[in-house]
Amino acid sequence: MKNLICIVCPIGCHLNIDVEDNYKVTGNACPRGEKYGKEELLTPKRVVTSTVKIKGALYERIPVKTNSAIPKEKIFQCMELLNKLELISPVKMGDVVIENIFDLGIDIVTTRDM
Repeated sequence: MKNLICIVCPIGCHLNIDVEDNYKVTGNACPRGEKYGKEELLTPKRVVTSTVKIKGALYERIPVKTNSAIPKEKIFQCMELLNKLELISPVKMGDVVIENIFDLGIDIVTTRDM
């Protein structure tokens, strides 16, 4: 039995996931909690937020993020790509800086104008 606190909504349900019973989830107040509990144990994903270098701007780094969650095991590879990236100002919030990362259909986008 695994215990998690659901982060899908502000309720914060205490989930119990029975790994020996086909990942049966209890303690959830809605179907989203069941989905979250199973996904977190079977295929955990995270949104990556970071910064990358930028030339010709007020600051030396600009914040970026994935526009959706990526598999947790890909986070370090993603960070390596971001560490090598350097943008040139001007950049608008929402600009795609890396398209379709790891063929997942997920982009890296800027999160501010600079």
